This record gives sequence, structure tokens and C-alpha cells, in this order.
Amino acid sequence: MANEEDDPVVQEIDVYLAKSLAEKLYLFQYPVRPASMTYDDIPHLSAKIKPKQQKVELEMAIDTLNPNYCRSKGEQIALNVDGACADESSTYSSKLMDKQTFCSSQSTSNTARYAAALYRQGELHLTPLHGILQLRPSFSYLDKADAKHREREAANEAGDSSQDEAEEDVKQITVRFSRPESEQARQRRVQSYEFLQKKHAEEPWVHLHYYGLRDSRSEHERQYLLCQGSSGVENTELVKSPSEYLMMLMPPSPEEEKDKPVAPSNVLSMAQLRTLPLADQIKILMKNVKVMPFANLMSLLGPSIDSVAGLRGIQKVAMLVQGNWVVKSDILYPKDSSSPHSGVPAEVLCRGRDFVMWKFTQSRWVVRKEVAAVTKLCTEDVKDFLEHMAVVRINKGWEFILPYDGEFIRKHPDVVQRQHMLWTGIQAKLEKVYNLVKENLPKKSDGQSGPAALLSGDQRVQVAKSKAQQNHALLERELQRRKEQLRAPAVLPGVRIKEEPVSEEGEDEEDREAERARE
Repeated sequence: MANEEDDPVVQEIDVYLAKSLAEKLYLFQYPVRPASMTYDDIPHLSAKIKPKQQKVELEMAIDTLNPNYCRSKGEQIALNVDGACADESSTYSSKLMDKQTFCSSQSTSNTARYAAALYRQGELHLTPLHGILQLRPSFSYLDKADAKHREREAANEAGDSSQDEAEEDVKQITVRFSRPESEQARQRRVQSYEFLQKKHAEEPWVHLHYYGLRDSRSEHERQYLLCQGSSGVENTELVKSPSEYLMMLMPPSPEEEKDKPVAPSNVLSMAQLRTLPLADQIKILMKNVKVMPFANLMSLLGPSIDSVAGLRGIQKVAMLVQGNWVVKSDILYPKDSSSPHSGVPAEVLCRGRDFVMWKFTQSRWVVRKEVAAVTKLCTEDVKDFLEHMAVVRINKGWEFILPYDGEFIRKHPDVVQRQHMLWTGIQAKLEKVYNLVKENLPKKSDGQSGPAALLSGDQRVQVAKSKAQQNHALLERELQRRKEQLRAPAVLPGVRIKEEPVSEEGEDEEDREAERARE
């Protein structure tokens, strides 16, 4: 109370929010000048802007009669830039550096907290700023001088060579055809610095007309900085409740936001979550948990939710993998999103993640390098897919994060069959997109009837040896059968073959002929 008495309210000022220039008002920050000189006193020769980039260029005259101006230096700069011959395309038509260009850069990307204020007749009128631009001198004329110098040197070299050679040599020209650009290469090109610079250069300049401070047009435009009308229609945003006004004055700090307990949706508490429709509850839970058994989902939804309604809702946002539910890829990667690592579009990410999910329907284990080789995605994207639904095991690969839920498979065979049909369609699409060879694909599971068997390295070696022995025995039997066919005489009807004893040398010769025929 004592502090309030020492600091009494001197005056109350009404605040108005003007929006007539809310999307058009820019604040220009000029370089520092002496207090006796204002930029309005300097003639502005031209002005132009690129609205999308919020980039401005101003040409301002230089006082060549000022005693501090070095005329010889100005003439030298003009000569270096334009050369000895001046024409309409010359930068300095007066053969003297008599103007300077200023280019802008954004001072801040977030201008929501800034406004231009105009105080008049006891009222304060605020207009939100659309952009804050800092103007700095541009030295592009130096680049032109360098280009002129290189042109002169090239012309001199060409003149010397033409005197030495009476006839220009024939040069071989190599023609190259560019390969079709892949989707991943196109995304890298679009995100490159050269491509962005080219897009910025392609935006056309919009030429502006500059009006001075005391110009009648400027005075007319300044009237738009005042709130139009006194009915208060434009000032509804300034009418806040005491709690809202206090929150605007003292917003919570980022540290306090981080200290709050994380809810399943990272935004809502369980109490707030259960106020939403059932479909939204399931979607929020699956989007954050990624993988969940159906029993855990029902326990989070509460006892009032029927299991039939839960099954109906979970099938819209998740797919069945080894008896557990994994959130669908298009829920995590919406249509117009892209990868934060490589920039590939959401469609490619969804396809790659579906391949990982499908692999886990065939086996408990997945190897990251095999997934990357098939999907052609970067390591970071593939790692994100696997971390959603698996854990890494040293020298083994990635194992599915949850155990096989055989109880759900037994209780809901109709859901399992429906999911098996969906996975069959997804597999056909993946085979077409990734050119998968059907012979090398794992055998399709019967509705995910059971967990895949795991074999150690020694067991795989023993299986390979037994298969090799079986194949060897089959080949031996086939070879023996063909030998017998070759030795058996071909008997024609009505023909009698005379049988005579054959020596051992004859038998060896017949064996050799049969062997050559078999080969």
C-alpha cells in the first residue's frame, strides 16, 4: 500500500488498435547518420521490393558537392564500373559515383510483438508491424567492376590469339544426356542453397514510388495509422478479462512448461483426454505410444468403454503386428509433411515404414541395412522407423519391442483375418514399388498364427549341411537312373537283336560314350 501511495496514477490513456495497414506496414532501420542530417533530406532516386522475401532496395543520391566527398575517387569508381564509354545501361551516367544502393535484411522473423504507435489528442493508436527491415549499403558495383576487368582481359587475350592463328582450330564437342532424376535426388536439390537462391532471384521486383515526409500523399497515408471510427469495433482484441490480461503480461516461462508432467498426448491430461470422442482418444494415445497391446489400450480408455467399440476405433489408426497394434504410418507422417533428416515427402516415408511393419509380421527380427537397401532411405529415417516399434540387440539386429500376444489372436480371429487381408494388399503394393522377388520373400504367415521360429548361427549351419547332403543324394540317384537308361537297348518292333559277348574293353568304351552323351 505504501508503494502505491508513492507511485500514484498520473494519467489514463485510451489505447486503440488500428488494422488498416496491418499487412502493409514495414519498419526500415537506416544506418546511423549525424543528428543534423535525416534520411528524408536525402533524395530517394528509386525503390523496389520483393514482397514474398520481404527484400527492399533503395537508391539514394550522394551529395557530390560536400567538402568531404572525394571527387577523384568517385570518378575512378565510375570508370571501373562503366568503362570509358557511358550509355543508358551505365550505372553512373554522370561518370561520377553520385548514388548509393541500400539492401535490406530481416531484423527479426517474428514481428507479432512489435507495433507502430501514434499518440494524438490523448489517445494511443497501435498498428501491428508486418516486417522489420535493416538497410545496409550494397557494394554490388564492385562486382560489376570486376566483371568489366575480366571482360577486358578476355578481349585482349582473344585479340592476341587471333593474330597468331589464321584459322580457328576445330574443337571436339561432347554431348551428355542426363539420367532421370530420382525422388530423393529431387528433394535434395530442392533443399539446396543454390536452388533456393535461384528461386529468390526469379521473384520479380515491384517498383515503388518514394514520397517524402512532408508530401501530401504521406500525410494522407499516415491517417491510416489512426483507428477508424470510435465505435470500438476494431478494439475487441484489446478487451480481455483480468486473468487473460495477466497471462499476456506475464506468460509462463519455458522452464515452467517443461516441468509440467507429460500427458499421453504431450498436451492433455488423462482427465482432459477422456472428455474427447473415443476416436480422438485412441488416435492421440496411439500417436504417442506407437505400439500397444489391446489390453493396455482398454485399461487406459477406462471401464466404461466397450471392447467392440475399442476394436472398431483401433483398426482405423493402427495395424496388427504379432498380436499388438502399431500406429499407421499416415498418422505419424501427414500428407504435406516431410522428413526432418532428408526432406523426402510423407508418401515415401509411409511406404518405407510400412515395409518395416510388414517385415515384423514375418519375423521377430529385422536388419537395418536390409531395410535401407530396399527402401533407399537415409540411415536416420530408417532408424526412426525401427525405434518406433523395436529395440536393438547387439550382433543380432532389431527385435520387435513387445512379445507375441497369442491371447488376442485366439480371442479375435475375425479381426486377425481382416488384418491379414490388409497386409496381403500392402505386401502386393510393396512388391510392385520395391521390385521384390517373390521367390526371396518369406513365406506368408497364416493370419499371424504364431511367432516366427528363431535359429542360432550354428543351427543355420547344420540345416544348410543337411540340405546339401539331401541334394547330393538326389543328384546321385538321378545320375544312376540316367546311366541305366543309356545302357538299356532300344528295341524296335519286328527286329531281333543278336546278343554276343562283349569284352571288358568294349564295356568301358560303351560307358565312355554314355558319359559323353550325358554331358
